[in-house]
Amino acid sequence: MIKKLTPPVIAVLLALALLLWLLLGATYQSKTAPPDAATKAPEALFTVQSRLSEAEPYPAQLKLQGQLQAWHSIELQAQTTGRIDKLLRDQGDAVQQGDIVLELADEGRSTRLIQAKALLALRQSELDSAKTLQKRQLVSETEIIRLTSELRNAETSLTEAQLSLTHSKPQAPFSGILARRLVEPGSFIQAGTALFHLVDIQQLRATAQVPQQQLAQLVLGQEVKVQLLDGRTLPARLSFISPAADSATRSYYIEATVANPELLPLAGASATLHITLAPVAAHALSPALLKLDQDGRLGVYTLEQQKVMFYPVTLLSADNNLAWVSGLPARAELITLGAGFVEPGQQVNVKAEDTE
Repeated sequence: MIKKLTPPVIAVLLALALLLWLLLGATYQSKTAPPDAATKAPEALFTVQSRLSEAEPYPAQLKLQGQLQAWHSIELQAQTTGRIDKLLRDQGDAVQQGDIVLELADEGRSTRLIQAKALLALRQSELDSAKTLQKRQLVSETEIIRLTSELRNAETSLTEAQLSLTHSKPQAPFSGILARRLVEPGSFIQAGTALFHLVDIQQLRATAQVPQQQLAQLVLGQEVKVQLLDGRTLPARLSFISPAADSATRSYYIEATVANPELLPLAGASATLHITLAPVAAHALSPALLKLDQDGRLGVYTLEQQKVMFYPVTLLSADNNLAWVSGLPARAELITLGAGFVEPGQQVNVKAEDTE
């Protein structure tokens, strides 16, 4: 006969069953659940090579593309109408200020000048006689005014006749070289017709445009080396810096004065201006170490307490073997191997570069 279980016994059995279920559940979970993250093995750090670099004074230069221009350059134009009678100078000739370069046909200019002088003398004599008679009250004030007016007209006619004769013999306004003749002998010209292209090349202007962010580095009198396309170099001095930027390019116009005592035909030629600036602290490194970040900035990866840093730099000069850059700390630990596999802020292992 089966005994009936009492309530206390039933409660004990239920408690034992619940304890057994909890134990079995914990054991199953330990077999199926992944281990806690805190119990994972530490991840290995990436290893890079590095070397220490010390900044050195670098004789910085500003390199600009420009051109050479004549010190003075004009088109000598006719100031009166007429036919060219004589060419006294030709293209390629050196002229001094005031030299006559050609003559127009006289066409009565000399005669008109003689007549104007005679008329002026007559009007002056008439006025002088009238003033003498006025003292004896034989000539009215109105007559004096009329004669004075005629004298002024005669003076004007004389001036016009003199200018007409002078303008028929155009003169060089400054010393230079007639770079090109633009008219032919015997041709009929009007006022304003271009006669010669006159240039002064004893000095030259080397001109260029400077970006506004580099303007503060320039000072009048700085040394400039002007390099021609054929490799020749000419010494120069910075002689002008525009006080206002070009509205379209936001750059500043500059000029350097170049001596040209041998009168070399360089006006109009392209040139590169190398302007010597104050020395700056810079690092010498391999061009292979220069990288672009996500924003397209040129820079160098360095280390600070085994943490990767990125410094934007300014490239001062570069060739196939060496680049000079500014923008790094005075003492910088450069990543020389592995920079392409790390990111700024990443902690890394560091191995010193093998210098052997």
